[in-house]
Amino acid sequence: MTLPFDANFSPVLVVLLREEYPGSAHVGLRSGTEAEIRDHAKANGFAIVSKDTDLRERSFVEGFPPKVLWLDVANAGTGPIAELPKAERARVERFGTSSDSSLLILSLGASAV
Repeated sequence: MTLPFDANFSPVLVVLLREEYPGSAHVGLRSGTEAEIRDHAKANGFAIVSKDTDLRERSFVEGFPPKVLWLDVANAGTGPIAELPKAERARVERFGTSSDSSLLILSLGASAV
């Protein structure tokens, strides 16, 4: 599965995850509105990897596509954030192929929403 990380994450994540998630990219989503970001992801069959609560909440309301992989990581560093999709790879892969899931929340701690 290819993961497009939004602008809230470090571009270093793509490098740290290149073996597990080849083709992933850091996308400069700050330049577009939330609607433009969602439309782009929808048109291209991407999920959005974010820690933005607005995207998470919109997935509840509007469903998918696009799917949202929401990382509950607060202000954790890039290293711990990179370990999360590595450790949860099986869940991420199932989510990517699921036809009835719009949101997957991965959490570094016990504070998952």
